[in-house]
Amino acid sequence: METLELLVRNTSEVLTVEGSHTEPAESALTPRPNACVGVRRGKVLYVGPESGLPKGTVGPSTRVIDAHGQFVGPGFVDPHTHAVFAGERAGEFDLRNQGATYLQIAQAGGGITSTVRATRFASEEDLIRLALPRLQAMLEYGITTAEVKSGYGLNLQDELKILKAVQRLSALQPLELVPTRLCAHAIPEEYREWREAYMDLCIREIIPAVAEQGLARFCDVFAEEGAFTLSEARRILVAAKKLGLKPRLHADQLTAGGGAELAAEVGAATADHLEHVSDAGIRALAAAGVTAVLVPTSTLFLRVRPYAPGRKLREAGVNVALGTNLNPGSAMSENLPLAMGLACLENGLTAAEAYWATTRGAALALGLNTYGRIVVGDPANLVVFSCSNYRHLPYHLGINHARIVIKDGHVVVENERALCS
Repeated sequence: METLELLVRNTSEVLTVEGSHTEPAESALTPRPNACVGVRRGKVLYVGPESGLPKGTVGPSTRVIDAHGQFVGPGFVDPHTHAVFAGERAGEFDLRNQGATYLQIAQAGGGITSTVRATRFASEEDLIRLALPRLQAMLEYGITTAEVKSGYGLNLQDELKILKAVQRLSALQPLELVPTRLCAHAIPEEYREWREAYMDLCIREIIPAVAEQGLARFCDVFAEEGAFTLSEARRILVAAKKLGLKPRLHADQLTAGGGAELAAEVGAATADHLEHVSDAGIRALAAAGVTAVLVPTSTLFLRVRPYAPGRKLREAGVNVALGTNLNPGSAMSENLPLAMGLACLENGLTAAEAYWATTRGAALALGLNTYGRIVVGDPANLVVFSCSNYRHLPYHLGINHARIVIKDGHVVVENERALCS
């Protein structure tokens, strides 16, 4: 074995997360008590007892990180964000606290439309400058990979601007970004009386341009009352799929609209939100192998009920992932540990299921087969936590316990905070 560039030792356990969502989550996390992790050239080279390291593996150039008896796990994967945008909507937050609903605010000219105006006005450089602190905050929470959607441009020029900003941001800082095209987020103001014309713009111009320039991996649609009908969503997703963009849906968030069933029908990678998903929709997701991405921070932020039925989804055999849904209107938070705690308190998940949902479950949602786990040969995306067990993360509600964050074998966050028991 070659000399290691990095060794993480003295752990309580290493969660390698090599199992499947179809088995009990506690076993799927595949804990390795007191294991160490060796890294070389950005890849995991060794996982196991320190006594099993061959002689000479640790040399003078090896950086040794002492976990101080705390646990190590894969870098978190956030499968649902809208992290690139301009403007803010604190006023809407206050209106909701006074009783206004999300739909009422949108119908009055706020909501997504408000962010679209600000994002169109911003330059690509502005969007990059505004997004960098958000991405840094996410990285400090232990998120090493995140999906980012467009959807605040709603025309060819500005949707491309957002996705180009995402592409540049992925190269400018350590957090790896996975781009999604979301021009079907809302009908823009200038097309309110010409929905069909906007559908044509999405299908004939925006989607082909995004696909041709390789700016997105997925195509998402907000299928909801006040946004896009199931028929419109189907047309857009089928067109995108023909051009190599994998379908995703914002589904059944505010109403029981059959979005989950549509996600299954079109072979979507994910159906996201699902607060009002039907039992038939859950069965359809399970049968089609569609991942359910839950975003409980958004449910809390919007002051609505119910939370998505995470327990039912898991018991039906659906892979469940968790995201922040970071966006200016319905989840202005980079705090993935908060989403984990809410998932346990409100979505019915166990601590192990919530941990799976932010690591391997989320990675599979994005088609990242070597992410969200710690396996020899895979990218070395690791977090050294300041607690001895993963169960502490959702229990200590919303607190960041990521002490050291490693992306592709490089230490990118180092915060020697006091250790908890």
